[in-house]
Amino acid sequence: MDQLEKENRIYYTKTGTPFLKQYLDEQDGRPCQNLWTDIQLTKSGSELVGYPTQKPEKLIERIIETSSEENDIVADFFGGSGTTAAVAEKLNRKWICTDLGKFSIHTTRKRMIGIQRELKKEEKNWRAFEILNLGKYQRQHYIYDGKSERDEIKRHKKAQKEKEFERLILQAYKATNVDGFTTIHGKKGGDFVSLGPINQPLSRNHVEEVISECIKNKITSLDILGFEYEMGLFPTIQEEAKNKGLRLSYKQIPMEVFDERAVSKGEVIFHDVAYIEFKPYFNGIKLSVELIDFAVFYNEGNANIDDSLANGKSKVVVENGQIIEKKKDKDGIISETILTKNWQDWIDYWSVDFDYESKPEIIKFKTENGKVEEEWTGNYVFENEWQSFRGKNGKEKLELKTSEREIAKDKTKVAVKVVDIFGNDTMKVLEVKV
Repeated sequence: MDQLEKENRIYYTKTGTPFLKQYLDEQDGRPCQNLWTDIQLTKSGSELVGYPTQKPEKLIERIIETSSEENDIVADFFGGSGTTAAVAEKLNRKWICTDLGKFSIHTTRKRMIGIQRELKKEEKNWRAFEILNLGKYQRQHYIYDGKSERDEIKRHKKAQKEKEFERLILQAYKATNVDGFTTIHGKKGGDFVSLGPINQPLSRNHVEEVISECIKNKITSLDILGFEYEMGLFPTIQEEAKNKGLRLSYKQIPMEVFDERAVSKGEVIFHDVAYIEFKPYFNGIKLSVELIDFAVFYNEGNANIDDSLANGKSKVVVENGQIIEKKKDKDGIISETILTKNWQDWIDYWSVDFDYESKPEIIKFKTENGKVEEEWTGNYVFENEWQSFRGKNGKEKLELKTSEREIAKDKTKVAVKVVDIFGNDTMKVLEVKV
């Protein structure tokens, strides 16, 4: 007691009752409960990214710090706005995030680039990240909806549905069915037609199988139809096919193929995959890139719009690569306003890898004897060495020319990736000589 008195650790009430003075930094605290009321939702500030289910960084920070150490792997399989990835990166954790929504992936990508810039500016460690497109599931319900059949019946029904789906797409493309091939499904005029996978992006492996079958059967012209295409597929695979005497044309399968009435009326339009044009500039051994054109050919929500739109109503549709607001007045007269004024309006983000083929994509796997081996996938890792994108309110001006990068060799392959306002990726690779 005397020692505590000397240390001024005793407090006396008016009645003379002594109490021990205790300080917060001396307390162990109490175990965290399952109801947290001290963290508020993100409603404003620089942290807000405009995603409807965004979680506060402080919330995720508490979870990550209490359940992992630095360099551990943090996984979030419902990525949303990318808060988990952002916090994990700041706390020096490795991370894996997944989401089915393109808007989620696009939001997370932009957010992580911003985090990288912050960490780089503060001279802190940061990691390059890669986006992998592992499959789409929006169309599974069309292929199979059985719930209780045995496996054999399920497989039979699935095969029937796939054939029905192939027939519908070929009909929409105004192509006729052909038999006797593995990867080739139809013919339109003098061109053969191949349909890509229904539930996942059309991959390099699939295209290589198509090319092999074409060469084997002396086919020189073919259209490939796909819902989505693997990142980095163009234009190298087309050049490879061209060198083998095969003309490949890639077409986007529009959502209107699900509308049998539009198919029967011949209203479904297949457009080429989005197109990028850029120009390299040299200043000695320094290289910069200017984006000079980007074209899309989407159609969405415009099937039978003139008939279905009620008088006095309006609707925004995408028609032949233009975003259009259609209005129908009380007398049924339709007027149109084009909302996309120029090609830059379609771009939300674009980036450049000045030495694309310097980073081969390597996978590790275990052999039957347990030995770990490495294998090149045939692809390369795209690195965002320079990027420009619209800000949260879309008002920031998009830069169309990069800063300069020093190139330390005679030639390099430059990759330019554009993400449009719908979150779709398009990439073009060009070899340039210094």
